[in-house]
Amino acid sequence: MSKNTMIRGTILLTSATFLSKFLGMIYTIPFESLVGATGGKLYGLAYGPYTIFISLSTVGIPLAVSKFVAKYNSLGDYQTSHRMYKLALRLMMITGVVSFLVLFFGAEWLAGIYIPANSEGITVEDVTMVIRMVSFALIIIPPMSITRGFFQGHQSMGPTAISQVIEQIVRIAFLLVSVYLVINLFDGSITTAVGFATFSAFVGAGASALVLVWYWRKRQRHLNQYTSNQYIEPASMTNKDLFKELLSYAGPFVFVGLAIPLYQQIDAITFMRTLIDLDYSQAVIDNGFSTINLYGHKLIMIPITLATGMSLSALPTLTKSYVDRNRDLLFRQINQSLQIIMLLILPAVVGMSLLSTEIWGAFYSVNEHTPLNATLLSWYAPVALFFALFTVSSSILQGINQQRFAIYSLVLGLVLKAILNVPLMKWFGPSGAVIATGVASFATVAANLWCIKTAINFSLKQLFKRSLLMGIFSLIMATAVLLVKFILSFFVTYQDGRLANIFILLITVTVGAGIYLWLSYQSTLMERVVGGRIRFLDRIFNR
Repeated sequence: MSKNTMIRGTILLTSATFLSKFLGMIYTIPFESLVGATGGKLYGLAYGPYTIFISLSTVGIPLAVSKFVAKYNSLGDYQTSHRMYKLALRLMMITGVVSFLVLFFGAEWLAGIYIPANSEGITVEDVTMVIRMVSFALIIIPPMSITRGFFQGHQSMGPTAISQVIEQIVRIAFLLVSVYLVINLFDGSITTAVGFATFSAFVGAGASALVLVWYWRKRQRHLNQYTSNQYIEPASMTNKDLFKELLSYAGPFVFVGLAIPLYQQIDAITFMRTLIDLDYSQAVIDNGFSTINLYGHKLIMIPITLATGMSLSALPTLTKSYVDRNRDLLFRQINQSLQIIMLLILPAVVGMSLLSTEIWGAFYSVNEHTPLNATLLSWYAPVALFFALFTVSSSILQGINQQRFAIYSLVLGLVLKAILNVPLMKWFGPSGAVIATGVASFATVAANLWCIKTAINFSLKQLFKRSLLMGIFSLIMATAVLLVKFILSFFVTYQDGRLANIFILLITVTVGAGIYLWLSYQSTLMERVVGGRIRFLDRIFNR
């Protein structure tokens, strides 16, 4: 396959992933207006265990299949890659059904853990129902993911990209329409509406599976030609050997992807119980939990999705540099990956913290709980930087053959989160849960960077120096944003409604982003981090 085709495929897949995640964020705006904080809390309680079960049922095998298929295809052994796909597909069908049964029949037990006996509003029966509704998606998603991995192993990114976008569009369309109909046409309860919302995962997965089936039938003859025209003997490997190699590719990184869901599970278990014991009202508890578990979390994922996508694109060649022992190139790639995260996300989270009230008012509603939601968002925004750095640093550890350490750092973070969550909520109220997540995720990043430094004698000096400069630029940007916000406050405030908040954000974000961009460009920081001149900025700034 030509280099241009590979680049087009990578761009297609990256664009589809970003579009899918963007759609997965933007739907929360109408969803919040339909079901409010109570519905968001209920939805988050169902999706937490579902996300974990998806990861456990696939155990990283879809990505491993793509690597396995790519490896044996490059050797001309297409029969072995087809054989591996069929075995993995059977395995994923089994794990999918088993995961569905465990989650479906264990839903009541999980609900009992989440909902304290002395809580008001949402009941154990409500949570049980929505968990059972979302569990059906587990039947389809694991085998569907394997098929995506098989196509990617053949360097065919179209099926994965198109199926991802179709899945998200169908899921969101079903979710919003069903929730609207249940509440406004049939006068149903919030619980029933959220049950249909979680069931949309199954509907979206079904649509995606149909797309993949169509692609499979369309390309089956072409794929069969590879195996029928194979001129070398297939590898003499038993099924056990095949699975052993496959699982070695999957590695421990399934657990790294569980970092955020596991943090959220600790909140699901402790948040309500702790705040009820501290005599917080049910409205504060529902708004706080829905903010940190769904609505606010979706907002902080916006900069993470873009920046990690750009940063991780530089990592495929990192393993090769490590194997080739090209230390200079390896160090440049690591520095670039980490510094891109700092360059893009640091100013974004600073701005999000300063403008949290206006952001919440623009995306969701302005009511008596907006100050609480905005405060939680302002605390939560910096955590986005640590989440992104953890993702990228864990990938770097994989590239330098230190992937096991990522599990150790994740365990460290989870232990800290579990230990600190209740005490910090007693001291700071709902914000304490966010602060605990920030401390835990910071510790995981620090541990990962320490491992990278010691494993390959990598110097963190350049990262720290440039991060300090980015911090100074962000401080200047923040001063300008606060000044503009202060001036605008004489004419318009967040209390004037959604359009007023959008207007404030347009002015302040334009000023803040323009200042940070100009400082980064004029100081040559941006081109040093990116690794070359940025032509469109050259034209803008006439350089």
